[in-house]
This record gives sequence, C-alpha cells and structure tokens, in this order.
Amino acid sequence: MRTGPRSGVRWWNIYTDPGQWERQEPEAAELLRWMTEHLPRPHPELGRPGPVCPFVRYSAAHRLVWAGSVAGGDALEQDRMHLAIDDAFEVYRRLLRENPGEARRSTLVTIFPGLTRYELIDAVHLARKSEAVADGLMLGQFYPGCAVPGLWNRDFHPLDAPVPMLVLRPMMSTDYPFLVARTDWLYAYFTQLAPDLPRALRWSIAERMLVEGPDADEITALRIHSVDEHAR
Repeated sequence: MRTGPRSGVRWWNIYTDPGQWERQEPEAAELLRWMTEHLPRPHPELGRPGPVCPFVRYSAAHRLVWAGSVAGGDALEQDRMHLAIDDAFEVYRRLLRENPGEARRSTLVTIFPGLTRYELIDAVHLARKSEAVADGLMLGQFYPGCAVPGLWNRDFHPLDAPVPMLVLRPMMSTDYPFLVARTDWLYAYFTQLAPDLPRALRWSIAERMLVEGPDADEITALRIHSVDEHAR
C-alpha cells in the first residue's frame, strides 16, 4: 500500500491482496471485473485483433496494477482531485525510483466513486496531461459514456468505463495520435521513443508534425501504425 501525503488516498496493488482492497473500496469488484473481463480481451467493435487495452493486459500479467479511491462523489471540488493526482504522480515516481523496470510495467488507477460530474474528470485530465507527458507517461480519462473514439474504429469508445477514473501508465509508441496538438507533447513522445536523436532534431520533427485546430481531435484518422505493429 502507498498513501498520498496530500490527499490521504491509499493506492493498493490489487493483486497483492484483492480481498483486502475489495473490503476497503465498494467499487473494487466492478473495477476488477471490467479490468479482467473487458480490457484484456478482444472486442468485435475494436477494429483490430488483440485486447482492448494491451498495456493493462501486460500490467495484469505482471500483477502490477495499483488502484486508489477518492471519496466525495459529486461534492468533490477540483482542488481535492488535483491533490489526489499530485499524490498519484508522486506514488508513480516513487515506484520508478525503487524499481524502474517494474514501474515501467505498472498501471496506476485513481477512481472517483459516486462522481457523476464527468466534466471534472475531463478538466483535471486536460490540466495535468502535460505534466504526465513530460515524464514519459500518459494520463487517461475514463468514465461512463466517455465519447473519445478508438484508434481503429471511431464508433468504438475504449474510455467508456463503469467507474470514473484517471489512469497513469508509461507512454507507448501507439500514443502518437493523442499527442499531435502540442509541440512539447510531440517532443516528449520522440524523446521517449527515439532518445538517441539530437534534441534539436527531436524538436524540429515535433514542429513539423504538429496538427492544429479540430484536426487534432481526429485521432482515428491520425493513426499511423498498421494492424501488425504493436504498442511498445
């Protein structure tokens, strides 16, 4: 267990003692079911073979999924949510310091049970995405009805989840379409995937590949990998 000093949120490795975590968190069983029965498996509407979320399947296979819960429901304010995300970043960075190889296979989930004001999830995600990307991480927003399209089928919504949450994981090669709207995001992407390139070249490539305006939201059209190129 890891406890955030700012928020008091406790993140558990859900595989170390799933029974204990379920006793601590009423939403745990629903989240576990979604993570074990939906994300690691194929879906007929996904548009490609393989699991809905390859990284979560990878984390689960290595028993490296951490989850914590922020109480408050619709009474939550953004300040409280930001404190929890401050702690989520610190917990992840601590895991990296202690065991870099293991942390790079880890998924860290922060759930907000009872929250139906999903615009708060989107607002906190947008405000903290740059911090995650600069660290070579991705911060994902998940909640019931999330309409972000899939990379392979824009009518499939992989971020539609039974519980509102924000999720930290390492950046993957397939994350490019989510990073095209800002030069600094693209620079971080190339730094993560091609660290041996000179810094000036990475920045130049990022400037040339920047996508501005509404086109940046067309992530399905921006997919650049083929069906046989797997995330890494």
